[in-house]
Amino acid sequence: MLEPPDDQYFMREALRQAQKANEAGEVPVGAVVVREGRIIARAHNQVELLKDATAHAEMLALTQAEAGVGDWRLIDCDLYVTKEPCAMCAGALVHTRVRRVIFGCTDPVAGAAGSVMNLLQMPGLNHRCDTASGILQDECAAILQDFFRKRRDEQIANRKSEIEN
Repeated sequence: MLEPPDDQYFMREALRQAQKANEAGEVPVGAVVVREGRIIARAHNQVELLKDATAHAEMLALTQAEAGVGDWRLIDCDLYVTKEPCAMCAGALVHTRVRRVIFGCTDPVAGAAGSVMNLLQMPGLNHRCDTASGILQDECAAILQDFFRKRRDEQIANRKSEIEN
């Protein structure tokens, strides 16, 4: 008998989405929305492509899931994302009433699921999401670290080129 998919399985799907973002020159974050053990939405960051600051993987996945479910309420859905959600995304997760948010690596600069603040479980809000973190943490962190390392190296090379010319 086949085992049902687990958190690592769905996080690997989110990592595949992050790789698509990476290949497109976007910050490599990927997300999937799961309902009843099946993926109903997949997305990756598209901020640069769409020239839209709100085009984070989570936001795009939520919009896709809402369309698939036929409702803005996602009460029986879980979101897997490779990096801890920011305040914008965490707010949307609360408002759509996502049941559970599972993320790979923390974001100590802008994380809104416990690192800088915890909007997902804020007592004053009308909904709180269950959370889990650290799922495939090393893989999720590595793709981001590699992306930003390359970006810094490119900036240094560009500065050197400007100085030489």
